[in-house]
Amino acid sequence: MEILGATLRVCVDDLEQAVPFYERLAGGRALRFERGGVRVAAVGCFLLMSGPEAELEVLRKVAATIAVKDVDEACRVLGELGARVVAGPVATPAGRSLIAMHPDGAVYEYVDRRG
Repeated sequence: MEILGATLRVCVDDLEQAVPFYERLAGGRALRFERGGVRVAAVGCFLLMSGPEAELEVLRKVAATIAVKDVDEACRVLGELGARVVAGPVATPAGRSLIAMHPDGAVYEYVDRRG
């Protein structure tokens, strides 16, 4: 499995207030979308999320988003290593994703750019 990078997940109260700070910090413009009632802005290595507390409570349990070349391969490798896939793979606006719990209890989202 080839890991391409990682994105830090940040839950914020006010997305509109937070975005300019992270745009200046990362030196780029935010890519915005909405998923499941949560408003999201991707800025550099940061994924800002704002929405209903019940949704954010679940999202806070995911330590980071890991970009991989192929989610299907990640799913296979994670299973071989004793991780448990708890959601996915599913299609997202940017590709496909899955959420896995590692044997140590850490939870990560794995994403690819494939359609």
